[in-house]
Amino acid sequence: MLKREKTMALKLLQSGIQPLGQFDAHDPVATTCLGGEVAQFTYVSIVAGTDDAAADVDDGYVAAANTRPAATTVLTASVRPRFLVDEGTSGYGTLFGEVVGGSTGLVSTGGAALGPHTATGSGKWTLWDKPGMYAVTLDAVDTTLNSGLVPTNPALSGGDALYATTAGLLTPALGSAVDSLVLGRFIEFAPSGSLVTTPASLTQALNSPVGSGALGAQFTQAVFHWHAEG
Repeated sequence: MLKREKTMALKLLQSGIQPLGQFDAHDPVATTCLGGEVAQFTYVSIVAGTDDAAADVDDGYVAAANTRPAATTVLTASVRPRFLVDEGTSGYGTLFGEVVGGSTGLVSTGGAALGPHTATGSGKWTLWDKPGMYAVTLDAVDTTLNSGLVPTNPALSGGDALYATTAGLLTPALGSAVDSLVLGRFIEFAPSGSLVTTPASLTQALNSPVGSGALGAQFTQAVFHWHAEG
């Protein structure tokens, strides 16, 4: 059985925001991003380089160095500008959902993803840089215990600055960041917002054998304001 995935890694939470555009992704990471990571440009040789790209990409380049930009989530300190990546696999409409059922029907929350990464066809990523409200699912952020962008971080407060790790993951921990550039401000954790998914609080009794105590929301994403303070 197939289940249409209702979530995606990067979500736009306000209307009117436009993407910066589509840019060639650096081959080593082109199909590894989940969506919602932070990216920057790296420059690859158009003469001796081996990075593949569509024909239109070589229309522009840095003439003196014979290099062209390629987007990457492998971040280097002090390189500007930075962007949000809007590409991935789960929930981006290319995979016909996820397998539910599996061996003897034991997989109930979604198993192996079907279909390709969204960058597979063109090798390009859609990048966003406009200030505004966004959300990123919690599989694509820094999940370090007690310091990452996770609900269990006791030091995290609303309005805290967000940075990026060297792997392009949003983090509130300056000590884990590639540099001190503030990319946005944390607002809150939130559930998916789906009207189709039945939350545990409606199906599980307060003193259920599978859990007890007050039933809270199942957080799936972090909401933040992106503005890259520089």
